[in-house]
Amino acid sequence: MRVFVTGGTGLIGSAVVAELLGSGHTVLALARSDASARAVEAAGAEPLRGSLADLDTLRAGVARTDGVIHLAFANDFSSSEALAKGIAEEAAALEAIGEQLVGSDRPFVITSGTPFVPGRVSVETDPVPTDGPVGGRGRAAMAVLALASRGVRSATVRLPRTVHNQGRGGFAGLLTDIARRSGVSGFPGDGAQRWPAVHALDAAVLFRLALEQAEAGTSWHAVADEGDQVRDIAAVIGRRLGLPVESVPLETYGPLGPIFATDQPASSTHTRQTLGWEPKHPSLLQDLENIEP
Repeated sequence: MRVFVTGGTGLIGSAVVAELLGSGHTVLALARSDASARAVEAAGAEPLRGSLADLDTLRAGVARTDGVIHLAFANDFSSSEALAKGIAEEAAALEAIGEQLVGSDRPFVITSGTPFVPGRVSVETDPVPTDGPVGGRGRAAMAVLALASRGVRSATVRLPRTVHNQGRGGFAGLLTDIARRSGVSGFPGDGAQRWPAVHALDAAVLFRLALEQAEAGTSWHAVADEGDQVRDIAAVIGRRLGLPVESVPLETYGPLGPIFATDQPASSTHTRQTLGWEPKHPSLLQDLENIEP
């Protein structure tokens, strides 16, 4: 299968491109810069110059391929305005790609986030939130799944709060960055809230399986660790960096503060049983031992 990938040079995207190529697929990857294009070529894929805002380029990429995996996102969490801008840009891109796929029965796999359900572990049939700081991403994901009724084999791979590799990535990576800047390995509240996690190489396998096997309109959980307590995550970060570990104000985390403070464990039992996905790489707490002091 020839697959169009957005976000193919990031932590997750580079793993997805390698997984696809290693499984016999070919890849056309969106590249925002010359450096990204060189990285795509070095990985063995073909670059398509353009950004997520270039809707005509996205349509052209879809027209040249047999399926799409969407991973690109602005990842600017510096303010509520920046986050909203990134969400709006992604929603427009997803709509353009989806319209190009209507009636083709081609796969369209996007990334979403695992939902949180008060009082229990979330599962694949739980809806994603459509309000709050990232509610716009939830609404965009629901719109993509609705394309199943219009001849698109759409699916979402829901990623946990931390997708990691060599101690980097996700919410845990943000905690590490903040710790380096502030001199404190902090956590919101009492730190008892749980965050799910997955290694990027395991997540990449699930994206491939969803592309190849997922039925239209389905959601899957890329969850290896159902939920580590945030204070345990902060403790490893603090030890690796030689910093004190303590609770810090919610405002430390900007627009993501309410999400950081939420208990949000998630299960992948249905995903594993249905698609045969089985994570094999280090857990988050093990992988955080790779943080360089």
